[in-house]
Amino acid sequence: MWSITELIIAFLISCATALLVTPLIIRVAKKIGVIDKPDNNRKMHKEAKPSMGGLAIFIGTAAGFLYLQPATPEMNAIILGALIILITGVIDDMFQIRALYKLIGQISAAAVVVSSGLVIEKLTIPFMGTVFLDSFTGIMLTVFWILAATNAINLIDGLDGLAAGVSAIALTSILVMAVMDYRVVVVALCVILIGSCIGFLFHNFHPSKIFMGDTGALFLGYSIAVVSMLGLFKNVAFFSFIIPVIVIAIPVFDTILAIFRRAMNRQGIATADKKHIHYRLIDMGYSHKASVLIIYAFSMFFGFMAILFNSTRLLTSLAILGFIILAIQLIAELAGITHHNRKPMLSGFRWLFGDKKIKINKLK
Repeated sequence: MWSITELIIAFLISCATALLVTPLIIRVAKKIGVIDKPDNNRKMHKEAKPSMGGLAIFIGTAAGFLYLQPATPEMNAIILGALIILITGVIDDMFQIRALYKLIGQISAAAVVVSSGLVIEKLTIPFMGTVFLDSFTGIMLTVFWILAATNAINLIDGLDGLAAGVSAIALTSILVMAVMDYRVVVVALCVILIGSCIGFLFHNFHPSKIFMGDTGALFLGYSIAVVSMLGLFKNVAFFSFIIPVIVIAIPVFDTILAIFRRAMNRQGIATADKKHIHYRLIDMGYSHKASVLIIYAFSMFFGFMAILFNSTRLLTSLAILGFIILAIQLIAELAGITHHNRKPMLSGFRWLFGDKKIKINKLK
């Protein structure tokens, strides 16, 4: 439908728009007082910085969208849902609303999407084949997926450039799979979203000049959820039901850990803390930038694994799943969040590549 040249132009339009609009958003945020102040209990930055930078990501996406004008029967509902999510994020960045009100905004956006008929209708499961879902189950699963992806990206937005970079990596892996599956609308949406993220990253990577805030994190999470429903949930690959989760494996893993951690501590699910994976990496001595790059690297790994999942046979998929489980274990060990802080994989690596000779000499 679109030539490669047109897609490249759309990418450049989105990237340039986000890049050029962000300084304007910085000035507006400072003028109206949308400032994220330091908080030693749950934030890493030491000085107040403007927030609401997600507006630049949205504007960049809108600019690319107007150029390509991708169309599906559900597109009007998708746009309306995005506006609801955006408004929810802006209000939260400005007034710090309660978690319940943010959830209402997210559910409203999901409900609009569902009302258009964009629903997860089937799952491809090994040894069972394609399982078709009844209307109620499909609707509930769709709403749950939109809420889960939206909040997963929101929770990982704790370091400069982290959420924007992880989102760009996830969208790039979706883009590759969309090209493989000839899903042109998904390709177009991914291209403009990636361009917007990269344009914003020029101002958001450490040391950042602005934070994306809930405005950006909620919008990117919602966008990833929607494009995955337009593409990943519709293929017939083995484990197709898990491919979208692998794409954003780190945010999902971090969210699951946060839920269990807060439940065990008898805290509300929305209670903020500094025990997320990115904070734990910094606590272990990694620099701010190194912690972000480590998570980028793992995100690229999971994105690559998702692409392999999309086009492999069952036995290969099972082998890839094994590698993914090992990678999650390695992340947990790096972040110091294993049971009793045990680190069998890291200890094994040190023995094989670093401390083997030293330990042997000590035994002698």
